[in-house]
Amino acid sequence: MKVLVIGGGGREHALVWKFARETATPDIFCAPGNAGTAALATNLPIAAENIPGLLEWARKEKPDLTVVGPEAPLCEGIADVFSKEGLRVFGPSQSAAQLEGSKIFAKEVMRAGGIPTAESESFTDTDAAIAHIRAKGAPIVVKAEGLAAGKGVTVCATIAEAEAAVRECLDARVFGDAGTRVLIEEFLEGDETSILALVDGSSAVLLASAQDHKRIFDGDLGPNTGGMGAYSPAPVVTDNFWPVIKAQVFDRMLAELKKRGIVYKGVLYAGLMLTANGPRVLEFNCRFGDPETQAILPRLKSDLIPALQACIDGTLRESLVVWNDEACVSIVMAAGGYPGAYAKGVPIAGLDKAAKLKNVVVFHAGTKLEGNQVVTSGGRVLGVTALGTDLVKAVKQAYRAVDAIAFEGMQFRRDIAHRALKN
Repeated sequence: MKVLVIGGGGREHALVWKFARETATPDIFCAPGNAGTAALATNLPIAAENIPGLLEWARKEKPDLTVVGPEAPLCEGIADVFSKEGLRVFGPSQSAAQLEGSKIFAKEVMRAGGIPTAESESFTDTDAAIAHIRAKGAPIVVKAEGLAAGKGVTVCATIAEAEAAVRECLDARVFGDAGTRVLIEEFLEGDETSILALVDGSSAVLLASAQDHKRIFDGDLGPNTGGMGAYSPAPVVTDNFWPVIKAQVFDRMLAELKKRGIVYKGVLYAGLMLTANGPRVLEFNCRFGDPETQAILPRLKSDLIPALQACIDGTLRESLVVWNDEACVSIVMAAGGYPGAYAKGVPIAGLDKAAKLKNVVVFHAGTKLEGNQVVTSGGRVLGVTALGTDLVKAVKQAYRAVDAIAFEGMQFRRDIAHRALKN
């Protein structure tokens, strides 16, 4: 069996790692991959956004399964292009991927489908947006409308912060075309969680719960990032929440998309706030989360490939997804300066030492090989991941592994899973 994984981050390394351990023993290719995937797969020098280049390779090599990691190629229609060529691809169509590509489209679908979410208004004019903020007051949330690599959301404690966030989007265009329109959203209080589901067009199987840490610094301080760590399961998702999330979020979304003639096949990711009035959707993503995937997949006892194939075929069932009882923690080690400007090409030491620790796997994100030396090549560099019989043990083991690794300027949070440990 031949499997192509598209992408080059920590999520893609986690997918490659999982596939390499499966019954099918596939030949794995990763485009473009990183220094971590190079140990398990054949890296291809093709960018994830280079759809013509990926299609050319796929026509020649005919992979049995293609799994798309990042959101950008999905929003550009890679699943449609591959499917038209008769290639089996796991990932939603371009029309379905709008749920992540356009926050305003997602809000419109949620309102129409009766899916609980925060109240919001969209703006293209700076003065109008600021007037709305002053009328509503703070705290309030400002979101860039399009894809911004997880960094386009600003939770504003004051009106001044909100006004600055609007000006960054609409005037300074710090998010480029993604910020030509902003969404001003009510601030929701509660516990945040990530629930991912496999979807086969008509039904959804929910995956294990996880909680991401978006802020750069301990104590959930500083600017938002693409994610500084995650853990699974998230204890805030108690048994009473699961049927509500399934019925009110995923089932309603699939029903509303079906009304619009959109068939969703792939991963549907719901970022949720568990409020006193029940779950509220913060956002939808159209792919495996990063870094949630690094904390979820090590807990998956069953093979993943059969479940992904069932999504493509429309034959998904609960029995294809089986979990172990362990907890998992993934801690992101980032480059100095991230989420702002950062250096690249910095040598990384201690990877072998960390990988030898029991129940530890180091997922590479922003890395590459220079000769035999692994060096940094991105803002989020590594996802240091550990399993444990409980969350406390998993956290301790993950930080043991973190402490074995060193590179100049490295930064990471020391409080991943703090909300669960506090409770």
